[in-house]
Formats: sequence, C-alpha cells, structure tokens
Amino acid sequence: MRRRQIWLVLLFSAAILVAAHHYARKVWATTATTGFKGTTLYFGTLQEFEVFNHARKKSLPAGFEGNAWLSLQKTKGASDLYIQSNTWAPVTMGVVASTGWHTHPGHSLIIVTAGTLTEYHADCEPHVYHAGDTFVDPGEGEEHIIRNESSTEPAANVAVQLVPHDPLKMNRRIDVPQPETCQSIN
Repeated sequence: MRRRQIWLVLLFSAAILVAAHHYARKVWATTATTGFKGTTLYFGTLQEFEVFNHARKKSLPAGFEGNAWLSLQKTKGASDLYIQSNTWAPVTMGVVASTGWHTHPGHSLIIVTAGTLTEYHADCEPHVYHAGDTFVDPGEGEEHIIRNESSTEPAANVAVQLVPHDPLKMNRRIDVPQPETCQSIN
C-alpha cells in the first residue's frame, strides 16, 4: 500500500511539472515589438480539398528550368486561409521592429513588398530578403522571428497562410519563447 502511494505521488508530481513547463513556455513567449504591425486583409474558411497541377516541357514557358512543374495541396478537414499584410518600422532609438519569436500550425507563402527583412530560426543564422524576394515559412513548429534591421527604411511583406480551421481564430500565430541559442535576437 505504501509503495502504491509513493508511485501515485511521483506520478502526480511529474504531471504537475509537465503542466507547469507547458504554461511557463507560454509565459516566457515573446511578442511582437513596437514598430511591427500585422493586419489581416482577407480571411476565409475552405472545406477539405485536394488539388494536383502539373505541366510538362511542351507546355512550360520558354526559359523554364527543368522538364516538369508540379504542385500538390491536400487538406484533411477544414482550413482557414489568411491574407496577411505586415509592416516593420526602421530601427528607432535602438528598438528593432520584429514579429517576436513565433510559429504557425500551417505554412505561409511570403512576398517581401518593401525594404529588407531578416529572418532567424533557432540556428541564429540570418536569412536576408529584399523587396521582390519570396520565401516559404513551413510552419508546423518551425519557430522563427522576422525583423527589420535597417535604420533608414521601413519594410513590408504579404503572406498567404493556410492553417487548420479554428472557430476561435486563435491559432494563426503561436508565440513561443526565444531560443536559448539566440539570446541576442529578439
């Protein structure tokens, strides 16, 4: 009987530690800084779908590299589609405008529309994008931060995001703690 009580106490303690760690991560999460503004331009909900497109050499545009182009998008369950406009002010009085560390439950297709943006992941390596550049945020737990490190010009992008349907509209962006490996990047 005594041994069973000890195991129950240990199991209960472990459950409390796991829950405390989960909620502590939310408390330590970073948020966007002054100078960053995200605006949802459009929003819609799509039902489950599957689309497959392909083109072969004869129907590809002149100058296309390769012999085929493929695109596959498949969802299971409803999805929320967002068109997001984001702006970053230039560095002002030492404050770097940033998204804060975050992730998304789905992917984003991004076009930089003005200025220069620098994206960091947990490896702390800068990925620099200029106006006209595009990039993909794979989402699904890929934690990152996007900043405008210019002291002279604002920056902007437009993102198309597809995430699992959330009736409360709370899952498009998930704030996360700053990685220990990147303490100087916030």
